[in-house]
Amino acid sequence: MEHPAIPSPALAQALKTASGIDFSRADLRAIGGGCIHRALEVRAGSERYFLKLNDAATLPMFEAEVDGLTALSACDAFRVPRPLAFGATENEAFLLLEHIEMRPLADATDGQRFAEALVALHRDSDEHFGWPRDNFIGANPQSNAQEDGWAHFFMNHRLTPQLKMARAKGYAGAIGREADHLLERIPALFLDYRPRPSLLHGDLWNGNAAMDAQGRPVIFDPAVYRGDRDADLAMSELFGGFPSAFYATYRTAWPLADGYEQRKTLYNLYHVLNHLNLFGRGYLGQAERMIRALYFELRR
Repeated sequence: MEHPAIPSPALAQALKTASGIDFSRADLRAIGGGCIHRALEVRAGSERYFLKLNDAATLPMFEAEVDGLTALSACDAFRVPRPLAFGATENEAFLLLEHIEMRPLADATDGQRFAEALVALHRDSDEHFGWPRDNFIGANPQSNAQEDGWAHFFMNHRLTPQLKMARAKGYAGAIGREADHLLERIPALFLDYRPRPSLLHGDLWNGNAAMDAQGRPVIFDPAVYRGDRDADLAMSELFGGFPSAFYATYRTAWPLADGYEQRKTLYNLYHVLNHLNLFGRGYLGQAERMIRALYFELRR
């Protein structure tokens, strides 16, 4: 089947200028799965690339993604798609990445290898929570102002911005009062629990995790920062899809502290609120239930 050429001469020229690769006669194939950017597999001669496109105004999202991919790659725990070029034309922003043949995690061996890599990533630690630059969680901004304390960071740079956004979208009546009471009680969760500032993927659901053709774990589409490693593990459970061997291997290599189940609900509330703000009312009931459960647990 014949594939169409690169969408516009302006984009082909911008890609050539940024990467040195001639895309003027390239073929492309749309790839499904993304809900924010347009994703394309590009064939230029004998080489294949992965190309993301969006409106020109979204260039900061691609700049943040390059920063995150670079940080993950420097740790060398996972295989990470190599950024080749990014930029914008008058109408389109683009990010050109190395193409990697990938498949979903399928069995216990995959789960074990992925867990071993994640432990190595999380052992990459620093002094402060946060990150030197802000980035994005999906299409929403993610504040990463660096802090010494995890509870303060999570309240002020994770939950509070999402709650403010939800209220601005008209959900104040549903998640207002109990959410405020919840924020007041969060510090109590961390009186005897002091996580280290681990390097996190930040958006670790099964759609951002894979294995390459050689069986090496791959991660991509990051929202990196330094935080409690439990936040990555919690996100991995939110939508499922990881083999049970992944969790068993991780916990054997680096056991979790008491209270993980409660922290898991708190950390995943951030992602559910983000989905509410991105995709609408379908996530409202889940957010309400999580807020209510945490509120009543912390009242005890």
